[in-house]
Amino acid sequence: MRMLVTGGAGFIGSHIVDRLLMEKHDVAVADNLSSGTRGNVPFGVEFYEVDLTSPGLTEAITEFKPDVVFHEAAQINVRKSIENPTTDAKTNIIGSINLLEACRKNNVKKIIYASSGGAVYGEPQKLPVPEDHPIKPLSQYGASKHAVEHYLEIYRQNYDLNYTILRYSNVYGPRQNPNGEAGVIAIFAKAFLNGSQPVIFGDGNQTRDFIYAADVAQANLLAAQKKTPEKTFNVGSGTEISINKITDLISKATDAKTKPKYGPEVPGEVRHTYLDISRAKKELGWQPKKKIEDGIKETVEWIKNGD
Repeated sequence: MRMLVTGGAGFIGSHIVDRLLMEKHDVAVADNLSSGTRGNVPFGVEFYEVDLTSPGLTEAITEFKPDVVFHEAAQINVRKSIENPTTDAKTNIIGSINLLEACRKNNVKKIIYASSGGAVYGEPQKLPVPEDHPIKPLSQYGASKHAVEHYLEIYRQNYDLNYTILRYSNVYGPRQNPNGEAGVIAIFAKAFLNGSQPVIFGDGNQTRDFIYAADVAQANLLAAQKKTPEKTFNVGSGTEISINKITDLISKATDAKTKPKYGPEVPGEVRHTYLDISRAKKELGWQPKKKIEDGIKETVEWIKNGD
């Protein structure tokens, strides 16, 4: 089949591209390279350097004619969404509508949408968080990611565009940008390797659900193969771990000579969360394989070798 990945030069998107190529699909990437790198796109993969909001996105889809689109491109930083909600909405909402219109005009069969299991639910009312949990985002990022979920259903009803929504927990692994503001494992690993002190916002007892990028890519592949139309799946480890514990694991993997320092809590971030992944296990036949200790070691090795 012909598959196009928005954000395919980025962290998660490039892992999806690799997985699709392993299955011998014809793959194209659409990416504006604002956070991704051209080097993440394998030789032979059709590459379109376009922004989500530009007319060039429609031109790329018209030219490549994908059967399935994996929508990974997004503004992913919670703090930036709070500081500049207009930019967040322009990329995540307007850009996604532009993509949906391009898919509609070109008779794309299905779209796999990367949503956020950490941001759309808000402060969990119960743990682990199931897919039918009330939606109460605490940040503009969570609101923008969830808004697109409604647009997907509208496009299914009105234009018969099938979709699957994957709500990711905190994704980590090789190729994650250690120089950005999102992606605690990569950022902390680089800080420790450089002999500096990573900053833990809050007391570090807040908990998160971390999932390895290759496991996420496998979930995307299975979602694309799923015959039934609309469905939402949590994609995470199904376990919680504190930021303090994660920091300890990174410190050991890097043989750190420094210790972290603590900063103020970030508004709009939840205290404790982890995802119920039983639906993905049952209906997609998916489950995470990478242990957190092994995944952190592989991420550290990638950063050591030159990120």
